[in-house]
Amino acid sequence: MIIIMFLMIGALFIVSENNLALKDSGNIEKLGNLYFSWIGNLFQNSGQVMGYAVKMNWLPDKNQSG
Repeated sequence: MIIIMFLMIGALFIVSENNLALKDSGNIEKLGNLYFSWIGNLFQNSGQVMGYAVKMNWLPDKNQSG
């Protein structure tokens, strides 16, 4: 449910930022193109963040005594 709400809010932001009147069929097509571009960027950026997190050193130094 949270994912669906996130995706719907994303669509609303796209509509408001681009001043799309959804009564026009051309704007619905434009919304679809912008939305799927946004989804693609979302996955690409998520992959970059995950790659960065995986490369980080999460273990403590061996020389530290606790």
